[in-house]
Amino acid sequence: MSRLRVMQQSLACLIAAASLPASATLYFSEYLEGSSSNKALEIYNSSANSVDLAGHKVEMYFNGSNSAALTINLTGTIPAQGIFVLANSGANASILAVANQTNGSGWFNGDDAIVLKNGNTILDSIGQIGVDPGSEWGTGFTSTADNTLRRKTAITQGDINPFDIFDPASDWEGYAQDTFDHLGSYQGSSNGGGNNGGSDGGTNNQCGATATHITSIQGAGTASSMVGNSVSVEAIVVADFQHANQLGGFFIQEEDADSDGNASTSEGIYIASTSAVAVGDRVRVTGTVAETFQLTQLNNVSVTVCASGQALPTPANISLPVTSLNAFENIEGMSVAIAQTLTVNETYQLGRFGQVLLANGRLQQPTNVVEPGAAANALQAQNNLNKLMMDDASNVQNPDPVIFPAPGLSADNTLRSGDTVANLQGIITYDFGVYRILPTATPNFVHSNARPLAPITDAAANLKIASFNVLNFFNGNGSGGGFPTSRGANTAAEFARQKAKIVSALVGLNADVIGLIEIENDGYGSTSAIAELTYALNTATGTSAWKYINPGVNKIGNDEIAVGIIYRSDKATAIGTTAILDSSVDAQFIDTKNRPALAQSFRTNSNRAIATVVVNHLKSKGSDCNDLGDTDIGDGQGNCNITRTQAASALVNWLGTNPTGVNDRDYLIIGDLNAYAKENPITTIINAGYTDLINRFGGSSAYSYVFDGQAGYLDHGLASNSLTPQVLFAADWHINADEPVSLDYNTEFKSAAQINSFYAPDAYRSSDHDPLVISLKLILDLDGDGDVDKNDVQMVTNARGTTASAFDQRDVNGDGVINVNDARALSVQCTRTGCATN
Repeated sequence: MSRLRVMQQSLACLIAAASLPASATLYFSEYLEGSSSNKALEIYNSSANSVDLAGHKVEMYFNGSNSAALTINLTGTIPAQGIFVLANSGANASILAVANQTNGSGWFNGDDAIVLKNGNTILDSIGQIGVDPGSEWGTGFTSTADNTLRRKTAITQGDINPFDIFDPASDWEGYAQDTFDHLGSYQGSSNGGGNNGGSDGGTNNQCGATATHITSIQGAGTASSMVGNSVSVEAIVVADFQHANQLGGFFIQEEDADSDGNASTSEGIYIASTSAVAVGDRVRVTGTVAETFQLTQLNNVSVTVCASGQALPTPANISLPVTSLNAFENIEGMSVAIAQTLTVNETYQLGRFGQVLLANGRLQQPTNVVEPGAAANALQAQNNLNKLMMDDASNVQNPDPVIFPAPGLSADNTLRSGDTVANLQGIITYDFGVYRILPTATPNFVHSNARPLAPITDAAANLKIASFNVLNFFNGNGSGGGFPTSRGANTAAEFARQKAKIVSALVGLNADVIGLIEIENDGYGSTSAIAELTYALNTATGTSAWKYINPGVNKIGNDEIAVGIIYRSDKATAIGTTAILDSSVDAQFIDTKNRPALAQSFRTNSNRAIATVVVNHLKSKGSDCNDLGDTDIGDGQGNCNITRTQAASALVNWLGTNPTGVNDRDYLIIGDLNAYAKENPITTIINAGYTDLINRFGGSSAYSYVFDGQAGYLDHGLASNSLTPQVLFAADWHINADEPVSLDYNTEFKSAAQINSFYAPDAYRSSDHDPLVISLKLILDLDGDGDVDKNDVQMVTNARGTTASAFDQRDVNGDGVINVNDARALSVQCTRTGCATN
């Protein structure tokens, strides 16, 4: 035996002999070791007299130490058969609401021992002084790490030897992390109650005895009128979520013969217990009615299995949309069947919390399809009735595996918005403010929205222009180090993963000019982000054709991110002046909110036709513009709508001044305007003579972004009047918005295995926005009537012998002189048979 062990046993004997009362009246009744600072200790007074806490203290022994690292002296009084809650001052408000005393020091973790003393007399202990168990004592829910422990009611005094082996299962019942609904209401076995909530006429745990109907507990309202009451119920287990990493309880439902026939009262209820049961058991449960996060349930229960293999109650049949959210409340806790085919609308929390938002069809952002204001708010109200969250019935964050879709999420087994599922079976519950379905049979997802291999373009195009939000592409110091930066990848390894995905997407776009959004605003030198991305694109394509536009300034504006332009020099030539729109050009364009716009004219190498592209990134909806008085007015357009609208007005006015110095009216506005199709910034641009190309070719169902389960497009292509007839096609490439965020380059919130299995160096989930590709067939329409005909040729003929100016499109062959050769070259490009004028 080690010397340390001998010393510990000797000390234990000494304590037992000299410091222990015959029967301690105070002991720990609940232990809460939750997320963040959600930590609390509940102390119960089992005596018939109140106890003055003067001289009482709680000691915490960290990491196997024999000395207390934190001592909290208790103050106040515990009434007879009452409780006292000591909580960390940084805990959840619900915990603090029942706390009698708080302390803000560094508190215990799952591997730390805790002792309750009166002076030097030990009253109770949790853990084992002098022993570091690793991460916790116990296993599963009944362990000291990330769980709640409640003292079994059969235990009537504390563990007065803090040096003996500690197994929480012997004295405690375990509950999932952040379960604190019973904190402050412990009922010790010696007082037979302490419940001031009344009763339904008594409890009886004898199978077959008179029981309270679940419908009486649930009632017809959103909360039970029997909260705090002790009740006994007898019903069938319809779902069991007690396994490792699950909810730590089960659902029961009245047998069909015991249904009250009232559609407004639920026949099911959640039982917060880890007592062993199985689906099909008829169980007798005695416990306390509670509303936990607005879910009606029974807590502090005793469970008796009366029979097994019983017929299951008939599931309730439901479909979306519901007529009212009360439709879910009326079946809370019950088994349900949904025969209709539902559509996946969002997977944002799939990897973190195992959640999938379902609806009847795709939900659209209201202001993408209807006018802001009353119409948008009405559509939003409809959307709210047409969705249901599917949940994996686990309290674990970052689960491994992520069980949707079966057999598990991976880079090769994605679950996309637009995929579908039919014939769902599960339980309706409520948590974190939304109704959920917990599947009781594996959902069979159908990949109805398969990954598109390439963007849809028109083969007749002579110039393809794309817009792509590259999601905070920050390259550290540009030499392989300098991570983390303020945005984007945290490490060089993450950046390598990010760059591989972004480059794969850029290659897949197969565009000639690409407007970039959310690229690091760190200049245009060889180590800049835009330079590194361009070099990587050349390497991936085996060319040196890709170039980037250097506007001749150190940075564009003062934001951390900027817009940029890259292009294939073998397909197009940058001409004219690179122009920037910011507050110095037009005060309406507030460049402390909006990122400055970047304009560049290009001439196609095939026929020397010209178009000017303008890349934009306007102020987001999420952050406020309160300093400008530009608040969210509740019409569906979010924060900063006036700021974006003024910027849009400034933009079209600026383009009217020919900012690049190229005398051509073919303008293409692209980028993330942070406004949906029917919002004021977009209508301002349309009213100035521009065409919404996404709507023209994609209709009202087009989208590039999914937020809060609703799809719409923030990424736009808007063509001037003269350019519009030259647009062959425009479409978003849906590689990002529909994909789970967990499949991106980041390594956070993933297990070691998932860091590999969730990642592929492909285009999918390279960003959160879908890129847009616009196919153009640019022509030398010299008279601006939308075609090339005899009149255009005549304009060249009339200018024979003239020395061409810098961007004179009459110099069709680009030799600097306008002559008969140019007229012949333009005749070949006529868009009408025989160059006819009509």
